[in-house]
Amino acid sequence: MTVEIVILAMIAAFLGLRLYAVLGRRAEHEEEPIPGRIDNKPGASAAPAPRQPVERQQQAQNAALRPRDLPPVTASVERGLRAIAAADRHFDAHAFIEGAHSAYRMILEAFWRGDKEELRQLCDRDVYEGFAGAIDARVAAGESLENRLIRIEEATITGASFDAPMARITVRFRADIAAVTRDADGNVIAGSLDDAIEAIDIWSFSRNVGSADPDWLLDETDEG
Repeated sequence: MTVEIVILAMIAAFLGLRLYAVLGRRAEHEEEPIPGRIDNKPGASAAPAPRQPVERQQQAQNAALRPRDLPPVTASVERGLRAIAAADRHFDAHAFIEGAHSAYRMILEAFWRGDKEELRQLCDRDVYEGFAGAIDARVAAGESLENRLIRIEEATITGASFDAPMARITVRFRADIAAVTRDADGNVIAGSLDDAIEAIDIWSFSRNVGSADPDWLLDETDEG
């Protein structure tokens, strides 16, 4: 009887250990977190943003290439302006025309008063040398100019091109100018301040779009 009790006790102990081992392992597994469907797995990418319609993407690209407030120009000039705008995202045709107005006035007035230093900053080398030579000849003759730009009647873009990295734009100016030339004694030898004459100038400006310098330089002059 005692032997049977001992054997039964050993069997019960063995079964108890087996049950504990199984339950213990299951409990350990049940304590491990199970990733849910909304959990972000490490390294998983965020949900992709909705794709923009192809037509809208194309419109955005065209807008980036098209200069804002494009003034009336020919088809060939528009192509040139679009090429410049594609190469220089800061380019704006309307702002360029405003700047050309200012440059026209500044360059004329600097030439009239003989300011070579300002001309050097506004013109490329060839144009500057032409202005400087005319100033030297005027000084040698003892003559001076007393000119006034009355108004700029019109400034129209007549040419535009881009030959990387150089952008080039030609502008036709129509202006009213009162011009007087005086001799060394101050006597008027030509012109009159009372009668303005119409002047037509065709100027070309250029800029290296890869340069940090935003200024355009006058690189060619002609009369209309």
